[in-house]
Amino acid sequence: MSDLEIRPAAVGDLADIVAMLADDPLGAQRESPDDLTPYTAAYERLVHDPNQHLMVAVRGAKLVGTLQLTIIPGLSRRGSTRSIIEAVRIHADERGSGLGTQFIEWAIEESRRQGCRLVQLTSDATRKDAHRFYERLGFEASHVGFKLSL
Repeated sequence: MSDLEIRPAAVGDLADIVAMLADDPLGAQRESPDDLTPYTAAYERLVHDPNQHLMVAVRGAKLVGTLQLTIIPGLSRRGSTRSIIEAVRIHADERGSGLGTQFIEWAIEESRRQGCRLVQLTSDATRKDAHRFYERLGFEASHVGFKLSL
């Protein structure tokens, strides 16, 4: 995978990122690839926050993955900093290639580099394949998550 580049997302990547977010049954219900306006506004907030890292994986000229890494300073765990990995998507053509593993390993190493003591993520309860993937990488299903839509 030496031809893979992991870099911060650029505004020109948004259409490809949103297309990947929408490319599954859950994302198809939540995302609107035909209107990039809200995504552009969100991108602007993200790039101006030093604790937010919207990343893409690029092979050749093709965007093949995305994730968001958030760094959170905290008081618990003796003042530990933690990171959250969110919105992980791998292009359908790349699933099963090892790219997802490489991308998550990048996020873990970046978390370590930024002084994090814990990496956490959530995954929708229906994404059983994703759960097995994260468990293979050493993550444990240790908590029950709750969400409230506003």
